Amino acid sequence: MTPKDDEMKFCLVAAIAVGLVSSAAGAAPSDPAAARIEAFDAALVATMKQGPALGAKGRFHRLESVVEDAFDLPLMTRFAVGAPWAGMSEAERQALVHGFSRLTAANYAHNFDRFDGERFEVSPQVQTRGLDKIVQSRLIPAGRAPVNLTYRMRLADGQWKIVDVYYDAISQLTTRHSDFAGPLAKGGEKGLLTHLDEASAKLLQ
Repeated sequence: MTPKDDEMKFCLVAAIAVGLVSSAAGAAPSDPAAARIEAFDAALVATMKQGPALGAKGRFHRLESVVEDAFDLPLMTRFAVGAPWAGMSEAERQALVHGFSRLTAANYAHNFDRFDGERFEVSPQVQTRGLDKIVQSRLIPAGRAPVNLTYRMRLADGQWKIVDVYYDAISQLTTRHSDFAGPLAKGGEKGLLTHLDEASAKLLQ
């Protein structure tokens, strides 16, 4: 082998080594909280691409388990209900968690109904605030201004789960709390359940 051959071999090995390092760096896992959002966004896009064929109820059934996996729905329900939660029985609480879970999945099925070239960007820079992690994301529609999404996440059974979503800095959990106050004041747990069921049915028409 000539010196020139040795030089070429060295360059080839070096190039392969750099490629392997770059590949490994690109495949490095993101923060587990950010990874949860990336997986949720991917499921949304996959459902959107089949949205018209699935229909509202088909999208709901596709996303129901995805939402239950990504969100800490019992904690969110308790926060949204507020003070009346303390005086409810376990059966009443479970019924409200079920109703809130259904409404959350129905809301995504309604709002993410088709794919028009949208994409999500999740920031790898995750902030820690006390018990929570804050994950920044953006929904980028084709040809339109991005929508800023901020996810507040907390550990539940060893996994990071969403406990609130901020759309352009507006807390959806706070919005739900305000929305639930009227039905709770008028009809208690049963009144709120009726409200949840009616809202879900309307979204899935």
